[in-house]
Amino acid sequence: PQPVLTNTQLDILCNIRYKGFNTKKLAILFEIQKGASGLRAAIEDLCKEAEQSVNEGVNYIILSDRDIDETHAAIPSLLAVSAVHHYLISVGKRVQTALIVESGEIREVMHAALLLGYGASAICPYMTFAVLDDLVKKHKIQEEYATAEGASAICPYMTFAVLDDLVKKHKIQEEYATAEANYIKAVDKGLKKVMSKMGISTIRSYRGAKIFESIGLGEDLLRRYFGTEVSTIGGIGLKEIARDAIAFSRLGNWSFSRLGTSPSSSVTSPNDQTTERPNDLLQNNGQFSWRKDGILHAWHPDTIANLQIATRLGSYKKFKEWSAMADEKEKPIFIRDFLGFKKAAKPTPIDEVESVESIVRHFVTGAMSFGALSIEAHEALALAMNKLGTRSNTGEGGEDNARYHSEVDGVSLSSKTKQIASGRFGVTAEYLVNAEEIQIKVAQGAKPGEGGQLPGFKVNEIIAKTRNAIPGISLISPPPHHDIYSIEDLAQLIFDLKNINPTAAVSVKLVAESGVGTIAAGVAKAKADLIVISGAEGGTGASPASSMRFAGISPEIGLAETQQTLVKNGLRNQVRLQTDGQLKTAKDVIIMAMLGADEFSFGTLPLIVLGCVMMRKCNTNTCPVGVATQDERLRARFMGKSEYVVNFFTFLAQQVREYLSEIGVHKLKDIIGHTELIVQNEELRMKNEEFAAADKWRTIDFSRLLYQPTTDKPLHWDRSEFTKVCGVKDEEIIREVLGIEVASLSGLKEGNASSPHNLITLQPHNLEYAIKNTDRAVGTMLSGVIAKKYGEAGLPDGTINIKFKGSAGQSFGAFAVKGLSLRLEGEANDYFGKGLSGGRISILPPRGNNAEFHAEDNIIAGNTGLYGATSGELYVNGQVGERFGVRNSGAIAVIEGAGDHCCEYMTGGRVVVLGKTGRNFAAGMSGGVAYVYDPDHTFDYFCNMDMVEINLVEDTVSRKELLELIRQHYLHTGSALAGRMLDGWQRYVEDFIQVVPIEYKRVLQEEQMAKLSQKIAEVQRDY
Repeated sequence: PQPVLTNTQLDILCNIRYKGFNTKKLAILFEIQKGASGLRAAIEDLCKEAEQSVNEGVNYIILSDRDIDETHAAIPSLLAVSAVHHYLISVGKRVQTALIVESGEIREVMHAALLLGYGASAICPYMTFAVLDDLVKKHKIQEEYATAEGASAICPYMTFAVLDDLVKKHKIQEEYATAEANYIKAVDKGLKKVMSKMGISTIRSYRGAKIFESIGLGEDLLRRYFGTEVSTIGGIGLKEIARDAIAFSRLGNWSFSRLGTSPSSSVTSPNDQTTERPNDLLQNNGQFSWRKDGILHAWHPDTIANLQIATRLGSYKKFKEWSAMADEKEKPIFIRDFLGFKKAAKPTPIDEVESVESIVRHFVTGAMSFGALSIEAHEALALAMNKLGTRSNTGEGGEDNARYHSEVDGVSLSSKTKQIASGRFGVTAEYLVNAEEIQIKVAQGAKPGEGGQLPGFKVNEIIAKTRNAIPGISLISPPPHHDIYSIEDLAQLIFDLKNINPTAAVSVKLVAESGVGTIAAGVAKAKADLIVISGAEGGTGASPASSMRFAGISPEIGLAETQQTLVKNGLRNQVRLQTDGQLKTAKDVIIMAMLGADEFSFGTLPLIVLGCVMMRKCNTNTCPVGVATQDERLRARFMGKSEYVVNFFTFLAQQVREYLSEIGVHKLKDIIGHTELIVQNEELRMKNEEFAAADKWRTIDFSRLLYQPTTDKPLHWDRSEFTKVCGVKDEEIIREVLGIEVASLSGLKEGNASSPHNLITLQPHNLEYAIKNTDRAVGTMLSGVIAKKYGEAGLPDGTINIKFKGSAGQSFGAFAVKGLSLRLEGEANDYFGKGLSGGRISILPPRGNNAEFHAEDNIIAGNTGLYGATSGELYVNGQVGERFGVRNSGAIAVIEGAGDHCCEYMTGGRVVVLGKTGRNFAAGMSGGVAYVYDPDHTFDYFCNMDMVEINLVEDTVSRKELLELIRQHYLHTGSALAGRMLDGWQRYVEDFIQVVPIEYKRVLQEEQMAKLSQKIAEVQRDY
C-alpha cells in the first residue's frame, strides 16, 4: 500500500524462489582510494550490471549500501538510482525491472520523495529501523520529545521531526513493531502531502517524474545522471560529491573508533580540510531551530537581540551595527550573500538622493493572518505601515470590519492590502472595497502547493466572526487549484476584483521557481498591476517539517527570471515587481532591486522587531511573547509597539539612501533591473578557511542570474495608474439606479450623505436587461458601490431587483450584496455567485418556451458556483457543474444536481441538492449542513466520509429547515421538482440524507449543553 519496505519484507523479497521471479542485490559502493575517478567508474559498472541483470530476467534489482567498510564508501543513493534508472531508459530496458533502494541515508520524507521521483519503485531505510530498535531496547522511545531528540543523535540518521510527531501522538510503545509501523505511516503521510502539492494522486504517476528543482548541481552531472540539462546557477560535479562521500565515510569510521566499536583500530581522524569535525557526536546540529555550535542560521540570539535593541532605542548607530552583523556572515546562507554592488568613483551627494519618505514606500509587510498572529501584533503592523504611508497585508485570514474605520491618533488600523486566497476567509464585498491593493494568493514561497491551516484551538470568537466560521473548529485553506485552473481563470478573478473595487490595484503572489517568468508574463497579460515573487527562505514557524527545508527556491532565481522575461516581452512597465524571502538589510534591498524588484516585502523581520524570539511555537498557541497566540494570558506579555517597526523601516530607508549615494544614482528606480551594477564577492568565493565549502562555492555560475537583456525597453514599472475596467454591463445599471456615470464614483465615501450621488434611494428598483456570455461579473460593480456606502449591512431586502434574460458570462452575481436580487432566465457560465455577500440569485430556464425537457435533468449553470460565499441565497432550477459550494461559509443554496467535489471545504451555511451528486462530496467540510435527495440510497458511495457523518433527516428542527428551504426554492424559481416534493412531502423527506461535519456537530452539541446548563442554573437560582 506504500513504498517503504521493512527489513523483513525486503528479506522475503530477496529470497522468493518462484518460476519467473528473480531478484538481485547490487552494491552501490566505490573505492575510497580512487576518489572521483573511482566514483565515476563505479557508477558506470553499476549501470552495466543493472543492464546485465535485466538481460538475465531479474525482476527486482536492489541497490544497497549495506556493505560499506574502511576501503569503500557509499555512492549517494539518489545519484545511484537516478543513474541506473536513466541508463536503463536509454537502452530500452527500464520497464522490465523494478529498482529498490536499500540505504542508510534515508531518513526524511524528502529523501523518500527524491528516490521515488528519480526512479525507485520502493525503499528500505535500514539505518532508521536500526535507530528505532536501539531506542526501544534502551527504553528511550517512551520519553518526552526533548529526551528522544537527544537520544536519536546517537546516530545522526534519525529524523527529529518523526520522533516529535510520534511522541506528541502518544503512539510510540516499547514494541519495535509499533515504532516501525508509526515511522512508515509518517513517511507515507508525508509522501502523500508532497505528491498532493503537485496534484498527483498515485505513486505510479510520481515515480520517475523528476518533478524537482536542482539547485547547486552542475550541468554535466545533471545531463549525465539526472536526465536534464537545466542548472540555474551551476554547481558541483562528481569531484565534490566523491570528496564529501569519502569524508562522510571516514567520519563514520572515526566516530565508531572513538566509541570503541569500529571494526578496525587503524582508522584515523578525518581530514580537517575536507569536513568539519563535530565537537560532540551526540550534539543536535540545530537543523530546524538554532543551537549553539550548530549549523549557521540567519536569525540567532545575537541578530535578534541587536535588532530589537536598535529599534527600541531608536538608534541608527545600533541599527548599522546590526546590519553589519547580518550582512557579514561566517558563511553564505542566501544566494545574495555571494553578491555585492559597484560603487561609483564619484558618489552622489546624499542630499540629492531620494528622500527617506519616498524610499520607505517601496517597503511592505508580508501576508500574515490575524489568527496566526495575535490581534495586538497584527494591528501594530497595520498602524506602523499606515504611519509610514505604505502597506501592511491582512494575510488570508481576513480583517475585522471594525478596523476599516478605526483610528489611533488619526492613523487608520486597517491594512491597505487585503489578501484573497483560495480559502476566501472573510472575503466579503465590504472587505474588498476597503482595500488599496487586493492580493490574489496563488501560492506562498515557503509552502508552494499547500493551503494554510488554523487549528481549532486558535479559532476564538473574534477570529470565527472575521472568517465566517465557528469557534473551536479548524480552518483549512484549500490549495489554489480549487478555483484557479488556468491563466484565464486568474484573469477572470482579476477582472472580478477590478469590478468590485475599481480604485484598487490587483496583485498576484507567485512562487519563485524555474519557469515563473512565463507564468508572470501571463499574469501581466491578465491585467494584474503587481506581481509578487515569493521565495522559500521566509515562511511561518508553523510550517510542517517537510515544508521547512525542501519546498520552493531562492527568490533571487525567480525574480531574475521574471525580470528578464517581462523585459524581453515588453511587459515590464505594465506591472510592479515585489519580492520576499527573509530580506533584512539595505544590502538585500539593493541587490534585489538590481535583480528587478520595485518593492520589498518583509515578514519575519517586523515580527522580531515586535518581540518575536523565534521559538517556532506559532501553531501551538503557546508563543511566550504574545506575537503568535490567541491565549489572553500570553497576549498580555506582548510588548511590541508600532513605533519600533516605524524605526526599523526608517533606518532601512536611510541606509538604502547611503548606498544609492555610493552607487552614484539619485533614486531607487535608477538601479532597478541594472544587473551590470552587481559584482560577485570573490573574496567569499575564494575563502580557504573551509576548503571543501569554498571549493563548492567556486562551482557556482551566476551568468544566467545576472543576464542583462539587450533592449531599450523599460526595466521597471513607470506608470502612475493601474488598469481599469470599462464597458461592462454594470455601468448601464449604475446609470439607471444612481443616475450617474461610473467615473464619478471615485469620490464615494461611506457615510458621506452630503453628496447626492452617494445615496441610493430606498424605493424598490425593478429593472430588466438582456444578457450575453460576454457580460462578465454582472452585478459586481454595483455591489461594490453599495458596499462602499452601506458596508456589511447593505440595503433592505428587495431594494434592487434585476431580471436578466439570456446566457450570462462568468462570475454572474459575484460578491452580490444584501438588498440586490438577481434573477436570470437562461443559463450561467462558471463562477456564478462567487463570494456571494448577502444578495439573492435565482437561475431558471427561460419562461414561455415549449421545450420538452425536465429542468432537473439538465445542467443550467457551470463549475465552481458559490465559491467562497459568505452570506446570501442562491436558487438554481437545474443542475450545476463541479466544485459547487467550495468554501461556502454562510450562504444558503438549493440546486437540483451537482458534479464532483460539491461542498468541498465548506465551513458554514446550508446547501440542498434535490438530485444526484458527483464524487467526493463534502471533502474537507468542517462546518455547515447539507441535505441531499437520495432515492437510490447510493449517496454514501459519493460522499467523502473523512470529516462528516450522514444521517436520515429525522429530527423535527432539521425537517422544518429542509422544508422551508425547498419552499423558498419553489417561490423564487417555480421549480417543478420542488413543487412535487412539497406536494408529497411526507414521502419525499424519507429519502433525504443530512450531511453534518463531525467536529461541527460536536461544537453544536457543546453549545446546546452549555445553554441547557445555563438555563438549569437560572432555574435553580430563581428557585
